[in-house]
Amino acid sequence: MAGTKFMFTTGIENSYPTILLPNGETKRVDEMEKTSHYQHWELDFQRVNEMGIEFLRYGPPYFATHIGPGRYDWNFTDITFQRLNELNITPIVDLCHFGVPDWMGNFQNPEFPYWFAEYAGAFARRFPALQLYTPINEIFITALFSAQFGWWNERLRTDATFVNALKLICKANVMAMQAILKVQPLATFIQSESAECFHAADPAAVVHARFLNQKRFLSFDLTYGYPLNVGMYEYLLENGMTKQEYRWFVHNQVKARCVMGNDYYVTNEHLVHADGSTQASGEIFGYYVITRQYYKRYRLPIMHTETNIRMPACKEWLLKQWANVQRLKHDGVPIIGFTWYSLLHQVDWDSALRNDDGQVNELGLYDLNRQQMPVGAAYQELIRNWKDIITEESYGLVFHNW
Repeated sequence: MAGTKFMFTTGIENSYPTILLPNGETKRVDEMEKTSHYQHWELDFQRVNEMGIEFLRYGPPYFATHIGPGRYDWNFTDITFQRLNELNITPIVDLCHFGVPDWMGNFQNPEFPYWFAEYAGAFARRFPALQLYTPINEIFITALFSAQFGWWNERLRTDATFVNALKLICKANVMAMQAILKVQPLATFIQSESAECFHAADPAAVVHARFLNQKRFLSFDLTYGYPLNVGMYEYLLENGMTKQEYRWFVHNQVKARCVMGNDYYVTNEHLVHADGSTQASGEIFGYYVITRQYYKRYRLPIMHTETNIRMPACKEWLLKQWANVQRLKHDGVPIIGFTWYSLLHQVDWDSALRNDDGQVNELGLYDLNRQQMPVGAAYQELIRNWKDIITEESYGLVFHNW
């Protein structure tokens, strides 16, 4: 597989945060279980292959694989990754997706970065030929939903707990990349992060919107060792980060091996009110404008790493997002791939996984009976029409068949 190939991808949703049920018990949400992937993984991979998709955002269930310090259960991982190899599907390995193993607690655990780096290194040693990784998916959203909105995992609601989760998750992300590079020096890391934007609803909200539009960058800023502005630096220090902890990111970044993945949904843009509250605004700027903002800041190769929308608007949304990608490429932004997320309909994302209702969300290329949806047929045709055209630039990224 040449490094110049544009990466048309999808993903198999593998979220697994813990939530609080109405009866006061906690429960692990496992999207692979809810979508019956454990039973139908071979058929799911066949569907990816039939689509003509050569790259797949996919990873083992971290909570069930890292069963204790230095202990792993690779059974499901071995058989699934072997089959991907046989089908010539290249995984973008998703190592942590919104949750941690029970024995580790949650994202407030100061030992999380060390245990996760150990896991990443162990995975790389088991599959040393793999080169494409998303060590931790959507760091900003993980910290926000777990430690500031109180929805998942630790279910906390303060700036201090958000900052603590953020710094630990970012540190785990960087340490995992370092551990993988010791095994596979040609590894490339595709950081999948929600591309957010905040719009002031009236003049009294401008200061709040400006703050949030800086806060949205924090996971990338720390991961890439990007110099913070004074306001964000003070925000981190006031909420528990030390100067030494911040300097660690400056001295340990691995930006040269990274692709900036931007996820964009119709829910990514927000109106900000004078009291600091926010609400969904729908699409105002769109993927093109927001991604340009991120690219201007970091100057890294970009990948469109997630998008979807509910039926029946899927086909129109797909064409709109693809048009945005083409415009970015035409305007000189180094964009290397596009993703419809995910392969299958998802379950309970209408409540951001907070409710365990079994509500099927019609977002996938295929339904949960593994029947192709209209957007699946449209994406298959788009790939067929474009796969041999957008193949010129590698932007310094070279990876090989595994």
